[in-house]
Amino acid sequence: MRAHRRVLQTGAAFLAAGLLAGCGLLSTEPEQSEPADGRSGDASASPPPDLKETPKTPPLPAALTSQRPDWQRCEAPSGGSAPGSDWRCTSVDVPLDYAKPAGETIAVALIRKQARDKDRRLGSMLFNFGGPGGSGVEILPRAASSYDKLNSRYDLVGFDPRGVAASSGVNCRTDEEQEQALRSVDLTPDTAAEEAAFVKDGADFGAGCRRRSGKVLPHVGTSDAARDLDLIRQVLGDDKLSYLGFSYGTELGGTYAHLFPQNVGRTVLDAVVDPTADGTGHARNQATGFQRALENYLKDRGENPKTGSERIARMLARIDRKPLPTASGRELTESLAVTGIVTPLYSQSGWPALTAALDEAENKGTGNGLLRLADSYNGRDEEGRYDTQAHSQRAISCADSKARPTVDEARALLPEFRKLSPVFGPFLAWDTAGWCAQWPVEGEHETPETSAPGAGPILVIGTTGDPATPYEGAQRMADELGKGVGIMLTNKGEGHGAYGEGDCVTAAVDGYFLDGKIPQDGTTCG
Repeated sequence: MRAHRRVLQTGAAFLAAGLLAGCGLLSTEPEQSEPADGRSGDASASPPPDLKETPKTPPLPAALTSQRPDWQRCEAPSGGSAPGSDWRCTSVDVPLDYAKPAGETIAVALIRKQARDKDRRLGSMLFNFGGPGGSGVEILPRAASSYDKLNSRYDLVGFDPRGVAASSGVNCRTDEEQEQALRSVDLTPDTAAEEAAFVKDGADFGAGCRRRSGKVLPHVGTSDAARDLDLIRQVLGDDKLSYLGFSYGTELGGTYAHLFPQNVGRTVLDAVVDPTADGTGHARNQATGFQRALENYLKDRGENPKTGSERIARMLARIDRKPLPTASGRELTESLAVTGIVTPLYSQSGWPALTAALDEAENKGTGNGLLRLADSYNGRDEEGRYDTQAHSQRAISCADSKARPTVDEARALLPEFRKLSPVFGPFLAWDTAGWCAQWPVEGEHETPETSAPGAGPILVIGTTGDPATPYEGAQRMADELGKGVGIMLTNKGEGHGAYGEGDCVTAAVDGYFLDGKIPQDGTTCG
């Protein structure tokens, strides 16, 4: 239940449309007809500009900054199908270690669908759908219908961040090892033996990452991914970066703005990560956010939120003592049950599935529905194969964060977290200790730096009922970006991600990207 997990499945691009009431938009920037990146026509028509050096990175060699992308027909991603004929794929070489820019390189995979209106083309728009660990190369073609209006004047560009999927993706354990861990490790340990197994599993996971992906493991953090973004910007031929980030993609966008404020173009951050929170703070935020979403779900059912939450917590305690059987022969453990409850809370469209799964577990004593939901969240297919997003997610998170809480520190959080959420609190309190236990790479910071003085306006969207990245984090991001940079837009509603969910937010985002019209700071939709 780490922050931003599986936004690619439940984020705005894949949610059922739920129209919100209109809101008033006020343009604070004149309508512009020129390209947002200062160019026109195909990006390959002129050489890319020089990379502007940041204080933290040496200049890049010309061999990298002068790359010309070779766009080819796309192959099918692992476990998926090839995108349509409108899509082309390529890769860009980036330094493995930005401290040694002339040294070893790795390839970052890209996918592109060109703008339909070549005469009015505004440049490239890059997407990050969250995770961390989501594959933009795989997701963007499936989500592209949501961005059809933007595609009229922008090339839609997805990428696999370093350490993800086709970009030297981190791999830490086999499917069999993953299945064994999910079946046997109690993520809310109650005994000394369960605690020891819990910590050992975290350490084993990190050791597996080091064995299988040791070369890239120290270099998969968000700061390096942001530097990759700026090199990609150059290679695509854009003077400014146009960017749409969801969930973890907002942290990446904020980091980019801090490192390259002079290169920030039209940028929108949706379902925003709180940049002021450390690892424990994120867990606290999620305990609050998921509990809030659960209570909204219970209210919608006509049930008292407090008594409904307590009822579900008692059910989980029973499952902890005696897992539920399923038709597959696998058992639904407490840990899998919590994961199954989390999954449909990402979107109000998932609430009926949650109702059916809870009814089955409570009244029939079987866990088929919750197990299916948990498998979806955990990236498990019907053949028992797991994707590696969880591997990349953990590696990126632990490369970013210095925090390494101990079991004793996690245990001390339990009273507070149970009060925040009797359903999710224990899971998230323990998660603080297990996530990066004995991680083989030191983290970069306590919290990310997202201040961006001198950057252009960045539209920051927070949804009041967002379970995974609670609304309060969006305001903190807007504040951290700085006055005149972070422009706050509140979406009154449910779900993780607002773009495409209602006319008001969608119109605001489209108006900014296509016409340069930025909403007034403090605008509310819904």
